[in-house]
Amino acid sequence: MKLGLIGLGRMGAFMAERLLKDGHEIVAYNRSSDKIKAIEEKGAQGAYSLEELVKKLKTPRVIWLMVPSGETVEDTIDKLIPMISKNDIIIDGGNSFYKDSVRRYNKLKEIRINFLDVGTSGGIWGLKEGYCVMVGGDRKIFDHCESIFKTLAPPEGYMYIGASGSGHYVKMIHNGIEYGMMQAYAEGFELMHASNYEINLQKVAHLWGKGSVVRSWLLELLDDALKDDKDLNDIKDYVEDSGEGRWTVLDGIEKSIPLPVITESLFVRFRSRQEESYGAKILAALRNEFGGHAVQKK
Repeated sequence: MKLGLIGLGRMGAFMAERLLKDGHEIVAYNRSSDKIKAIEEKGAQGAYSLEELVKKLKTPRVIWLMVPSGETVEDTIDKLIPMISKNDIIIDGGNSFYKDSVRRYNKLKEIRINFLDVGTSGGIWGLKEGYCVMVGGDRKIFDHCESIFKTLAPPEGYMYIGASGSGHYVKMIHNGIEYGMMQAYAEGFELMHASNYEINLQKVAHLWGKGSVVRSWLLELLDDALKDDKDLNDIKDYVEDSGEGRWTVLDGIEKSIPLPVITESLFVRFRSRQEESYGAKILAALRNEFGGHAVQKK
């Protein structure tokens, strides 16, 4: 299939390469021209503007967005609308909020442009291992684009989830679960790191990945991370979040579903970014006030 791909970041470029290897034709656009030239060397057709990308595709066009969620997705879609035709297909493969995806679907449906929300997991390893692909939108549009998803995913690694928004909704929950899993590993390995035993944590990660009930791809990645720096001395204890964990927690609040592990794992990330905790100062001050407990002065 021939498709346009907008956004050649780490995931977008690797997705383009995986599609090219399986015989798909790619017309690729990115704001920085060096990334366009790099993917041209892999066999893609470069487009140095959105207008050029649209002109190089035949109707019904399939245009896959791999750009940051929020305003960038919105702005790109708004720019494409006057350029493309009825029955063309826009796919958002990024981590957009599912309610935004439903709104975009309805907006585009009114002008007879099709829209799929596709949750995509695989990160920088997707080129080699494949991507887990979760698709929301109209079934007939999924069927039309299925060869793309089949190429991107490993065997049994893609799925039509359901109505508009469901692909990004399932990906949101996936990432919330990921937060909790990562936090559990972090706490367990920190406890082993502080023990009186001389434990080779890299080898433990490797061991647990070979049959343990807690085995996962995350453990394989931890195995790799600990090989060169077992104490992680080169890494600052600062942990970002990309939004999906927050959305998952908010969805739990809306539905009155308790999510203690996912919620706490998100809050731990917030704490990691504080150079000083005002709340901790409050706790120390209160202990001093009611119990005369010593406080440490700066």
